[in-house]
Amino acid sequence: MVPPMAMLGGKRDEPANVTRLKAQEFHTVLAREARFSGKLTFEGVVRIDGKFDGEVFTDDLLVIGSGAEVKANLNVGSAEISGTVEGEIRASTSVELKAPARVKGTIITPALVVERGVTFDGHCQMSTVAGSEKASARPASVPPPVPDKSGT
Repeated sequence: MVPPMAMLGGKRDEPANVTRLKAQEFHTVLAREARFSGKLTFEGVVRIDGKFDGEVFTDDLLVIGSGAEVKANLNVGSAEISGTVEGEIRASTSVELKAPARVKGTIITPALVVERGVTFDGHCQMSTVAGSEKASARPASVPPPVPDKSGT
């Protein structure tokens, strides 16, 4: 059974290099002609090919197509980006930047893949657990000194 799919906007092109998923596997598509501002929360795979400003929240995959323009903070399970993104990207699993992606901002993820031809202007922090950036800032425990048994 094919999951239901919502499409916002008109026709969309699917370059073969953007993702290995078929159109039927996307639950929602924000098409090239679409413009959306606000908070997007979803389950399942979502693809953005249009213009989006705001915030995205999901534990699943977000695909940003090569024609997309996104100014947002992304909190996702994983992301495949081929378009233009400005903002913070937090992914619990992975981020893949695919040519001709242009990303400006901060990426926080345990796994990052960057293809040749991608432009990335920003900061990357690779951590395995959400919030580990706070844990790594704590000093390590130091064992107490061993008493000198020589009597001096």
